This record gives sequence, structure tokens and C-alpha cells, in this order.
Amino acid sequence: MIRALIADDEQLARQRIRRLLASDVDFHVVDECCDGREAIEAINAHNPDVAFIDVQMPVLDGFAVFESIAAKRMPVVIFTTAYEAYAIKAFEAQALDYLLKPFDESRFLKAVTRVKNEVGRRNLDMEARRLTSQPQFEKCNRVAIKSRGRIVLVDLEDIDYIEAAANYVHIHIGAESHLLRESISSFDGRLSGRGFARIHRSTIVNLSKIVQLQPCPNGEFMVGLRCGKELSLSRTFRDRIEGFLQVTMAAYRTQGRDTKH
Repeated sequence: MIRALIADDEQLARQRIRRLLASDVDFHVVDECCDGREAIEAINAHNPDVAFIDVQMPVLDGFAVFESIAAKRMPVVIFTTAYEAYAIKAFEAQALDYLLKPFDESRFLKAVTRVKNEVGRRNLDMEARRLTSQPQFEKCNRVAIKSRGRIVLVDLEDIDYIEAAANYVHIHIGAESHLLRESISSFDGRLSGRGFARIHRSTIVNLSKIVQLQPCPNGEFMVGLRCGKELSLSRTFRDRIEGFLQVTMAAYRTQGRDTKH
């Protein structure tokens, strides 16, 4: 059930949105508000999934409402107004949609479809974060990843390496790659003591997947994985796999002596 809030100073406008939502069994209207201050109080009280907010309202306008809500309580926002001039500002505020009054039922249904998709995406993100919370992560040796509208559970031992991508990480498993919303530093902390090592500011590797370490002239190494991928080991993170380096260098020196003889 998608919890909806309607904020508009015109009673007829509120009634119309309520009537249109009533035809969809996935929606439940939790409250109606006639000004911006009421809207803020209602959002904080009911924590709705979506808010249909009129731009021009008494006390506080729709944009002031949007700016006053804490990020963790921010619902999906659909701005409604009779004025085209606010469209750019609405999308700059990252509203999901902008309904220009008087909108017909077809246009409203398009907005509703977008709401369902966005709320579904947010719910999957929240479930993935719950499944990958520290206790769950340690207990089952798996990581939950949202992929193509579903949650995929990946065994840690199957991961080849993890690569940073801004506030996300790419988790590489053979030819597959999954995107997870988490910083590489946070992910590195949760993998501590679990057979992984950070070898670069943007790379974590599964130590069991390493098959070779190739010394480079600049004092760094190239890390070769069983999957064929080669990764750079920066000097900053050499201590993370010191054991591998000691074994590799010993073998490297032995090979050099055998070649001389």
C-alpha cells in the first residue's frame, strides 16, 4: 500500500486527487492539508510515500515545504500547479513529476505509474540495506544487491573484486557486475577479516582469487586474478597483502637464481 498525502489550498483540487487515487487499490490517502505548515506537520507525522503538493499555498508554498523536510522523511513529491513557470524550479528540486492544472485523468495516471516505480525502487533499496546490515552480513556471508527490480544474494566467496564508483561500488563476479549503493570505505570496513584486502583507493580484491603478482619498475605490482583481470596494487596499500608479497618475492628471487644457473 502506497501512503499518499495531498496538500492544496483548494478543496476541489484535493477532492479530485483523492477521487483519482481512490480508483487505484495500491494507494491510501493518509491526510489532506490546506497550507504549507500543515503539510510539513502531516509529512512528519504520517511519513507518506508520496506527497501531491500544490506550489502556491498560504503560509508556506510548495517549495518551502519541500526544503523543510528532512532527507530521511522526504516522500516522492509530485508538484501540482496552474502555472507553467514553476516547472524548471520543480525539477531542479528533484520532484518526480509536475502536474499542470487542469490535468486530465490520463496525465495523472502517468504520474501515478512513475510514483509506483519510484516507491518500488526505494523499497528495494531499503530492503537491500536491511539485508546487508552488519549482523546479517556476518551471519550468512552474503551481500544483498538490488538488480533489475529484484534483490540478488551474492556469496562473498564468489566475488572477484570490488571497484569504487562515486557513492556506489561495482561488485564483479566473473563476467557479471552488480551496482550497490555504498562507499568503498564502508564496504571495506565490513569485509575486514573476511578474506578481502583493499589494494588501491578504488579497489578491493578477494585474496583467494589472486593467482599472480607481477612487480613493476616503479615499485608497484599488478595483481592477476583467476578471472583474467589485472589490477593495480598501489604502494599505499602494500601492507594489506604483505604475506602475498613476501611469498611472491621469494619465488621471484628463487626463479632469478635458477635462471642464472
